[in-house]
Amino acid sequence: MDFWKGKNVLVTGCTGFLGSYLTKELENKGANVVGLVRDLIPNSNLYSDPKISNVCMVNGSLEDLEIIERALGEHEIDTVFHLAAQAIVGVANRNPISTFKANIMGTWNILEACRRSPLVKRVIVASSDKAYGDQEHLPYDEDMPLQGNHPYDVSKSCADLLAQTYYHTYRLPVCITRCGNLYGGGDLNFNRIIPQTIKSVLDGKAPVIRSDGTFIRDYFYVEDAVSAYLLLAEKMESLNLQGEAFNFSNEIQINVKELVQKILDLMGSELKPIVLNKGENEIKHQYLSSKKAMESLNWYPNFNIEEGLIKTISWYKNFIEKGLR
Repeated sequence: MDFWKGKNVLVTGCTGFLGSYLTKELENKGANVVGLVRDLIPNSNLYSDPKISNVCMVNGSLEDLEIIERALGEHEIDTVFHLAAQAIVGVANRNPISTFKANIMGTWNILEACRRSPLVKRVIVASSDKAYGDQEHLPYDEDMPLQGNHPYDVSKSCADLLAQTYYHTYRLPVCITRCGNLYGGGDLNFNRIIPQTIKSVLDGKAPVIRSDGTFIRDYFYVEDAVSAYLLLAEKMESLNLQGEAFNFSNEIQINVKELVQKILDLMGSELKPIVLNKGENEIKHQYLSSKKAMESLNWYPNFNIEEGLIKTISWYKNFIEKGLR
């Protein structure tokens, strides 16, 4: 608790899925949180907490370096969590340029602004397991090359390498996180498989699987991600971790069909999923090793897939019962 008390922290993407949870936890720990917000998201999970009134909102986009520099300077920022991104694979395939601008240009703007700010002591950049691309051997570990092939994957590979560049060239105190597919209550991107499936069941409709259902992913509960981000930021200076990347995962492997069926079972539904078999420009099989985080940080996830899904289903039931969509 004492580590964050009174610290000035910038969170990009604070109204997003992970950002809303991280912002609320930082507030609970006594930090002074500044959020960089491009678009108003009225139903953001962030606004469910009355403490949101304590968060200072800076309106601007990642592509605007001057806005970022002003936010860092005027609010005397000590720590930066760079979470904001265009995070939908399908959108990236349709609109690669806007994705590259947000995810690549946006990252170099954050890093450059932090480099110029004398008060910034730690920066956490959110990369992704997608940055590894398609690898012959699994699980992914932090020593593997970054080799995304498709627009979203490439944008995360580039952002990740930029963070490494700013450490090796300028000694910027930055660490990189690579997480599996985040899930939990508050994800308002209903084209993602978990919120889409839950919403479909609550609406009495068959869930839709875009791919053939055999894609294997590593699903990671959002509250575990928050604990990972905070612990890494807290320990990066004392353990001299600057410039390093960490995988965070509960190291499960589950394909989309199995995941959807698990949700249907937990919700007591007899609906059968519709399989479109239209997935493209996606990696077939992904999962991470968290050995480094467990050994270096003594970090371990608190939720297994069933526990995380039960909490997630409960959140969406409450959300939809309130007439929100």
